[in-house]
Amino acid sequence: MGTTQLETAPEPKYWHLKTVLSDALDSEFAVGEILPNERDLAARFGVARATLRQALEQLELEGRLQRRRGVGTTVAPPRVGVAADAEHAWPGTTADDWQPVGSAEAVPPAAVALLLGTGRDEVVHTVRRTRSSNGQPVAAELLYVPAAGVPGLDLPETASGPARALAVLGALQELRLEGHDRAVELGSARAEDAKQLDRLPGAPVLVVTTRYFADGRTAAVSVATYRADTCRLTFGEGDPVGLLAS
Repeated sequence: MGTTQLETAPEPKYWHLKTVLSDALDSEFAVGEILPNERDLAARFGVARATLRQALEQLELEGRLQRRRGVGTTVAPPRVGVAADAEHAWPGTTADDWQPVGSAEAVPPAAVALLLGTGRDEVVHTVRRTRSSNGQPVAAELLYVPAAGVPGLDLPETASGPARALAVLGALQELRLEGHDRAVELGSARAEDAKQLDRLPGAPVLVVTTRYFADGRTAAVSVATYRADTCRLTFGEGDPVGLLAS
């Protein structure tokens, strides 16, 4: 690695350094490679370590770097594509990459109850699922299914964990899917989602809310929380892998 000195720039010094570091990541480092220590990087770019830390923190926030305890700072893999116009299919089909964690019965948040058209205190089936990429958690989902929408669902008293979640998903897939709509917004990770995603509460996330329709009504609502530092939105029917290069 050669020596690079920063030139005077109108933007904050750490921001200019972030751009220079980003170019170095593209040209000199491979995914998973460990960066030199802060002292060596600061010397290379002729900046104070405080400035370097600001630049590294910004690159971590943007998903270019990962800081791993006991390992150091490594180059992050490409972001996972979140299809904003996903295919017409129920959750839990063989096409998706989610893993069921468990299921319970609970009163949904008021905003979800409004989307479902259920009463404020009406209990529904909830299914929690997670999604990983390169061994790292990238998304957590809560799927809400009104009991009236899956009258044939038979849950043995012994059913728990993933088995119970799969039973609810299976009953949902027995319905004829008529359509779905989807909304995406930037949010902050709540405590439970943050735990699932290995992030601190309040970390930036993408919240994807999907309504599924069957028999002329809302049959289920999915609220999926994606890590904003590891995911990006994709559109269209092209190969999503081609959209992930950072």
